[in-house]
Amino acid sequence: MKTLFDFRDYKQQRRKITMLTAYDYPTALLEDRAGIDIILIGDSVGRNMLGYASELEVTMEDMLHHVRAVVRGVKQGHVMADMPYRSCDTPALALENARRFLAVGAHSVKIEGEQDMVDRIQYVVDAGVPVCAHIGYTPQTSGKAAVQGKDFDRAKALIDAALRLEAAGAGMVVFELIPERLAQEISRLLSIPTIGIGAGRFCDGQVQVYCDILGLSDRIFRHAKSYDTLGRRYEEVFSAYARDVTSGVFPTSENAAALPDDVADQVQSWVRETYGR
Repeated sequence: MKTLFDFRDYKQQRRKITMLTAYDYPTALLEDRAGIDIILIGDSVGRNMLGYASELEVTMEDMLHHVRAVVRGVKQGHVMADMPYRSCDTPALALENARRFLAVGAHSVKIEGEQDMVDRIQYVVDAGVPVCAHIGYTPQTSGKAAVQGKDFDRAKALIDAALRLEAAGAGMVVFELIPERLAQEISRLLSIPTIGIGAGRFCDGQVQVYCDILGLSDRIFRHAKSYDTLGRRYEEVFSAYARDVTSGVFPTSENAAALPDDVADQVQSWVRETYGR
């Protein structure tokens, strides 16, 4: 298993880092077999798996449940767990919850926030827990999704936050919805790897929500690429199954187990003797 520190070598070698979300065992198994470097159990599980209205509804118990499932499917990749809303309200609480993730098999945690999370990230890292930071658009606190850093003051704030988070011990940082040239500049300034989502071509790696790239989501976001239309194909398969069942086409005798004739005769005789029918 590679550590966050190992991914610094990727940055130095200019080898791009791949990260995808996963929320369950079969998805994690397939992503791991495909060679995905980092498998992230994101708080996006709330919208994509649990039917929540936002990430703010996701709890530690929700996350722990899904981390356990993902860990069972990963043999090679690095497993990263997203710290959910209100799980880092204090440094002590952040460390307690981060340790809960490591206890069920995660290799690192991701903490959203900028200047407000410097003390918490440093506290968690100093206690021996690897942390990936997350700046730019942060779903837990930013409200409606919007590109961050388009004006000079916000761009400066993002640069300062990234450098302070690196100094606090973060081993990696996610850039969400940051202009490409700004993401490129911050990536140049940092020695730790940068992972982009909607942050352009020049980050050290990319992360996507797997539902988006498979075409399972209702919409295709600008920062995503849909590699398939599995959502539509799933619906077609489910409809075909429903038609076959209601019309009697499925199952057939080939889908059933046969009962030996002599046993069938015995069963029928016993039923008639016992129940009179």
